[in-house]
Amino acid sequence: MRADTRGDAVRERLEEQTEISNRQTIALLRRALRYIEPFRSRFAIKLAYGVAGLLPMLVLPWPIKILVDHVIEKIPIGESLTPLPFFVRPLVDQLAGASPAAIAGWAIGTQAVLLILVGAIGTSGRENDHTEAYLSSGHDTATQTENEANAGFSLAGGILGYFDFRFTIRLTQALNHHYRSRLYERIQSLPMKSFDDERIGDAVYRVMYDTPSITNGCFRIMLTPLLSVMMILATAGILQVVFGGHPRLVLSALALLPLSLVATLPFASAVRRQNEQSRKAGATTTSTVEEGMTNILAVQSLGGENREQNRFDRDSWDSFSTYRHLVRTILISVVVLLVPVFYIFGGAVLYAIDMVIDGVISRGDFVLFITYFSIIAGAAIEVGALWFRMQGSAAGLNRVFFLMDLPAEQDAPGAVALEELRDGISMDDVSFRFDDGTQAIRNVSLKAPRGQVTAFVGPAGAGKTTLAYLLCGYLEPSEGHISIDGTDLHQFTRKSLREHISFVFQETSLFDDTVEANIKLGRPDASETDVRRAAKVAGADQFIARLPQGYKTGLGRGGGKLSVGQKQRLSIARALVRETPILVLDEPTSALDPQTEMALVASLREASRDRAVVVIAHRLSTVRAADAILFVEDGTIIERGSHQELMVLNGSYRRFVDLQSRGAA
Repeated sequence: MRADTRGDAVRERLEEQTEISNRQTIALLRRALRYIEPFRSRFAIKLAYGVAGLLPMLVLPWPIKILVDHVIEKIPIGESLTPLPFFVRPLVDQLAGASPAAIAGWAIGTQAVLLILVGAIGTSGRENDHTEAYLSSGHDTATQTENEANAGFSLAGGILGYFDFRFTIRLTQALNHHYRSRLYERIQSLPMKSFDDERIGDAVYRVMYDTPSITNGCFRIMLTPLLSVMMILATAGILQVVFGGHPRLVLSALALLPLSLVATLPFASAVRRQNEQSRKAGATTTSTVEEGMTNILAVQSLGGENREQNRFDRDSWDSFSTYRHLVRTILISVVVLLVPVFYIFGGAVLYAIDMVIDGVISRGDFVLFITYFSIIAGAAIEVGALWFRMQGSAAGLNRVFFLMDLPAEQDAPGAVALEELRDGISMDDVSFRFDDGTQAIRNVSLKAPRGQVTAFVGPAGAGKTTLAYLLCGYLEPSEGHISIDGTDLHQFTRKSLREHISFVFQETSLFDDTVEANIKLGRPDASETDVRRAAKVAGADQFIARLPQGYKTGLGRGGGKLSVGQKQRLSIARALVRETPILVLDEPTSALDPQTEMALVASLREASRDRAVVVIAHRLSTVRAADAILFVEDGTIIERGSHQELMVLNGSYRRFVDLQSRGAA
């Protein structure tokens, strides 16, 4: 498949991403679990922390029951109206014959231990501390997901909650770092030109705000079923022991498990769909910001501020409004769930009150039942609503995995590394068409030998840059062959090809780093001498010396502190410092002054002694000294030769030169 076709395929697939089904949601969640493979032992520790935080909750209501029954109600020890479970009976037996003050002291002391250990006291959830830390967030998906990427939480408070919290926040960040690093690595392997400004913003959103979905998804899948089911079974077992003769109390609590599933299931698809829409709207807003900031000079110079402001206002408001729709659906589902929950809970409470009035159970038993009912209710709702709560994670995972699954650049089977350039690059009857059928290059044959400067000249849109991309393997021909030293480009690995080619693009790309770091981008191990030599050849050394910290000066985003010409010179220096055997420069002198241009042309002549140098230029002064000039028009080479030969030919190149001469005059 051609590289440009892959890039077009990326763009088309990004546009055609559709809503996911329930089956696809399950597949996404299963795939997400693979990413916790490097963290299996740490998730096991997190599970152990969860169990350790839940078990004390089973003991928590008993000191209160004993206090109510045997201190306040003065029921003698051993005369409880209900049976005692095995883990409580030995403790209660030790209190036989104790005074009410001693029993009260025991109850208070036990509560104090629980408070220090797990931050829990009494029988109400409001008195039980959970350890957590979340960032302030707004009402949209992007800011909400910041919490998922940095979440630290524990089901317990106290000493146990402190250690659990510290462990969890590190695990959360490690998992997110691993996940989004894999996504970023994948993006780097996609074909060149896969992303325009809009899709760059979308990709940024996916890396920053969709990847945290793995936290919520994996934590819920791994922890909720195990911990919640364990808690339900343990609590139901205690209820069965204590209130086994009154099955309505036990069954009322267990009924919440299927109820929560039935109540939330109808809303699952709507939540997933609206979460996808919210993420898409947020990505659109990010894209608008990215594009507007990148082109801010054009916007301001052309008076387009109002247009851009209106566009941002529209996209930003859509982001918030779609999130409100999501919140509304969640609130409706909660109401639908809570109505029957309150009905069941109310019926169970009234039934228990009647039993207290009739003397069947004690007031302490009533407190015990309310506490255990609440524990089962919370765990049952967590399990029953698990599928519902996973829908937001599925939407984010889908957007991330979709990007990961896009076709990447791949080497041909059996490709080998390019070791060195001996002769040069050649094209043999090469044609190139875009996916829409547009013919860009037609039946081109040429040679760019080592030791020679080859120049592409011609009007704008003639196909010069496309030819250069083909020579470097950035695009693949529709027909014909491109070879290095007689071997087809397909036979070489892409990595080795790019290690042998330095390309200076028309659009200069600089990073928010120092001058030195930008020059060393393609050769991090370059010495200071190498960097300065390349800068001098590119005509950049003088202006760099005038910068506040010289080569250590930070350039700001996109090299915003430099002029267009200075950026271009740094870009040329960056290519020269690599010392690759193939050097391609696309309009390298368009922003250079005549003196710098003359020095650069002379340097290119010197560099071509052991390199194949290809130059694309409109300016006659840049190409005049080239060994071979290829005049390109309508995607084909119509004239070739040295400057003198083409001037004698008196054809298209001569007219091109005459037009420049008259324009200069």
